[in-house]
Amino acid sequence: MSDSGGPDVTQELRLPWDEDPDDLYEHAPCGYLTTLPDGTVVKVNQTFLTWTGYQRADLVGHRRFRDLLSSGGQIYYETHYAPLLRIQNEVHELAFDVVCADGRTLPTLVNSMLARGPEGEPRAIRTMVFDATERRGYEKELLFARKRAEDSERRIQVLQQVVADLAAAPTEAEVAEAVLRAPEPAFGAVSSSIYLVDAERDTIVAVSSTDPATGDGDDMPRSSPRAVARVAERGDLHVVGSLTEAKEHFPDLVDSMRRSGRNTVVLLPLTTGPADDQLGAQTLGVLAFSFTGERRLSDHELRVVRLLGQHAGQALDRARLYDDLRRREGWATFLAETTRSLDELHRLLARARRLVDAMVPEIAVWASVRLSVGPDGVLEEAGTAAPDGDQLADALARVTASGRPLFPAPGEAPGCVVLPLTARGRVLGTLSLRMAPDRRGVAGEQHFLTELADRAGLALENARLYEQERQIARTLQRSLLAGRLPSGDARFAVETYYQAGAQDLEVGGDWFDAFLITGDRLAVAVGDVVGRGIDAATTMGQLRSAIRALAGEGVGPARMLEGLDRFVDRVESARMATVAYAEVDLATCELTYACAGHLPPLVQEPAGSPEFLLDARSAALGSRAGDRRRTEHTRTLAAGSRLLLYTDGLIERRTRPIDKGFEVLAREFARRRDAPLQGLSAALADTLVGRDHADDVCLLCLTLGTEERMERSIGAERMQIALLRADLRAWLVSHGVGPETRDAVLLACSEAVANSIEHGYRDDPFGTIDVVATVTEDAVEVKVTDRGTWRGAVTDVARGRGLQLIRQSMDQVLFDRSDGTTVTMRRAREAE
Repeated sequence: MSDSGGPDVTQELRLPWDEDPDDLYEHAPCGYLTTLPDGTVVKVNQTFLTWTGYQRADLVGHRRFRDLLSSGGQIYYETHYAPLLRIQNEVHELAFDVVCADGRTLPTLVNSMLARGPEGEPRAIRTMVFDATERRGYEKELLFARKRAEDSERRIQVLQQVVADLAAAPTEAEVAEAVLRAPEPAFGAVSSSIYLVDAERDTIVAVSSTDPATGDGDDMPRSSPRAVARVAERGDLHVVGSLTEAKEHFPDLVDSMRRSGRNTVVLLPLTTGPADDQLGAQTLGVLAFSFTGERRLSDHELRVVRLLGQHAGQALDRARLYDDLRRREGWATFLAETTRSLDELHRLLARARRLVDAMVPEIAVWASVRLSVGPDGVLEEAGTAAPDGDQLADALARVTASGRPLFPAPGEAPGCVVLPLTARGRVLGTLSLRMAPDRRGVAGEQHFLTELADRAGLALENARLYEQERQIARTLQRSLLAGRLPSGDARFAVETYYQAGAQDLEVGGDWFDAFLITGDRLAVAVGDVVGRGIDAATTMGQLRSAIRALAGEGVGPARMLEGLDRFVDRVESARMATVAYAEVDLATCELTYACAGHLPPLVQEPAGSPEFLLDARSAALGSRAGDRRRTEHTRTLAAGSRLLLYTDGLIERRTRPIDKGFEVLAREFARRRDAPLQGLSAALADTLVGRDHADDVCLLCLTLGTEERMERSIGAERMQIALLRADLRAWLVSHGVGPETRDAVLLACSEAVANSIEHGYRDDPFGTIDVVATVTEDAVEVKVTDRGTWRGAVTDVARGRGLQLIRQSMDQVLFDRSDGTTVTMRRAREAE
C-alpha cells in the first residue's frame, strides 16, 4: 500500500521474475547491431545470429554491415543509406536483403541511428533489423493480383503502343520487330513469325521469329503452295483453329502444329490497304502467330488483328521507301569516300588492295581485283573462299571480252557479281564480288555496283599511268647519275647510295660522282641543284659532266670550282647549286678538298672520333654576293680512313636544329666505324632518314688505303655475313692473298660467324660479333669472337657440318671459351 492509502502501482506491475537486460537484448524480437562509423560490426544480438546462421566470432570485428548485404543492397547502402545517415543521423524502414551464412537471402527492414560524440564526431551506428519475409510475401500476392487485373488493360495498351512504334519505326527491320512482338502480349500468343515479300528475288523471306523452329531455311518462292505464300498471294486473313482444318486447307502446317502442340494458327497478311481495295492494296508480308490449344478469337479481336495488319503494311511500305533513300545516301557516301581513299594512294597495287578492303565486308563477303598488268594479273583477294574456279574463270573471260557486267539472273540466290573495270574506252580488268548468302536483293544495287566499278577503273588507270610516269622519271634520273664508278684498285673503295624523295614523279637534283683524274689521283664529288623536276635533273647532269671536264692533273679543287662558276654564268638553272669536291693522292693518301656552299665532309680515321672538314668553304656556285674566290685545303689521312660526302636531305629536319643533325650523323658514323663498307651508306640513310622522306638523299663513302689489321664488329644477323664477306674479300685482295687461300678464309669465317649467330645468340638478337683478321708473310689469321651463351653447343658444332668445313678449309682451328667464345683460324698463304 502507498502512504496515501491507495494501491502501490509499482508493486502491481512488477513481474514475478526479474527481467535480465542482457537477455532482453540478446533475444529481442528484432536483430540489433552496433557498428563503427565505417560499418564494422562491434556488437550483435542472438536474434540476428539465429536468423542469419552466423557465429558471433564471424561478424564482430571482422565484417562490415554492408558486407552482409546483397549486391544491390551494397549499392543502395553506398548511394542512399550512408549519405542519409550522415545527414539525418537516423534512417527508418529501409529494405535490404541480408545474405545469410548458407547463402540464402533474408528480406529485412532496417532502422539505424548515428551516435555522435561531444564534439559532434561520429562514434557508432545502432541498427535494428526486422524480418520482412511475411511482408514481402504479402506484397508479392498483392502485386500478382494487380497484375492479373491489369492484363486486359495492357492488351489494349500494347496495341496502342504497337501502332505508335510502327509510326516511329524508320526502317523495315524496326517495323518487322515491332509487329513480331505484338501478338504475344496483345492476344496471348505463344510464338510469332514474320515473313516479308522480296519482289526483286520473287521470294518470301523468313525475317524473324520467336519460334526456334523457324529459321533462315524457311524462305520460299512466292509461287510456293505453302500456307504463308498462299496468304500473301490472296491477301486474306486466315485462322486455322484445329489440326482437322489444317489438314483440309494448309497441309504444310500439320507437322509443325502437331510437333509444337499448337492447335490454333493465325496467318495475317500485312497489306498497304483494306483487302477489298483491288487497286491500291499490296501485300508486303505475312505475320503468323499461334496459340496452345484451340483459341477462338472474337469478332472484336479479329477486327483488331486486321487493323494491325493494315497498320503494319502501311508502316512497312513507308519504311521501305525510307530504307531505299537511306541506302542510296549510303551508296553515295561510300562512292565518295572510296574514291577519296583511292586517290590518297599513288601505287596501282596499293589502290587495288584498298578497293578490296573497302568492299569487304561492307558490300561483299569476298572480293577480287584482276588486272591485265603485273606478273600474274591477280593483285589481291580478300574475305571468304572464292566461288567455283571454273565458273569464275568463265565469267571473267566473258566480262573482259564484252565489257558488260555479269549479275545473277532474277530469282537466283545472291552469288558472284563480275564487273568490268574500264577507263578511256578500254577494259583494264575485272572486279569480282560475292554477296552474302542471306543478302536480299534491293532496287538500284546493280546501278550502284556499276558506278563503283567505273570509278574504280578510272582510279586504277590513273595509278597505272602514275607508275608509268614514275618509272620514266626514275629511269631518267638513273641515267643522269654517275655511271660505272672506279673499282678494283686495292688502294681505295667507293660506295654510294641514292634515295629519291616522297614526291615520286619529281626527279631531284642531288648527285654523286667518282672518277680517276690520273692513275694515282681520285676525284669524288657530291652536289645539290636547287629545285626539283626535269630542269633540276638535267642541270645536275650538266654539272656532273662539267666537273669531269674541268678536273685535271694539276688543277685542284679551288680552280675546278672557279671553272664551275664560269660555267654557271652561262647555265642559269645551275646558279646557287652546292658542291663538295675532293681529290685524293692515292700514293700519299693526301686529301685536298673544297666546298661551294655544301655541307662539310665527314672523315673517320682508324683512331679517334669522326671530324667534320670545315676548312676551304665558300659560297654556292654562281653566287653574286660576297667574295667569289675559291680556296682549298689539304690534309693527310691514315690508311683505313673513311670519307663521307652527303646532301642536306640526310640531316636537315624542320623539327630540330641542324647542329643536332650533325651530331646524330657523327654518332651513327662512328658507331659503324668497324662495319663493312658495303651497305654502310644505306644503313646510315635508313637510320637517319627512313623510307618516307620528302627530300632526296645522296651519299658517297670513300675508304682510303689498306688496313694492316682488319677489325669489324657486326650485329648477330645473317644478312651481315654477306657484307662482311665482301669487306673481307677486298681486304685480302689488297694484301695480295692468293685466290685459293682467300676463298678458304672467306668460307671458314662465314661458317664461324654463322655458328655464333645460331648458337651463341639464339636468344639475343642484339648481340655483336667481333672479327679480327691479320696477314703475315706466311699465313692469314682470323678470330671470330662472341659473348653469347652456347649452352654446350660447341660440342654439337664440333660434330656438325659447320666445323668440318672450317677444319677442311683452315690449317689450324682453336676454341677459347674463357670469355665468351673465340674461334681462331689460321691458313698458310700462297703468293697471288
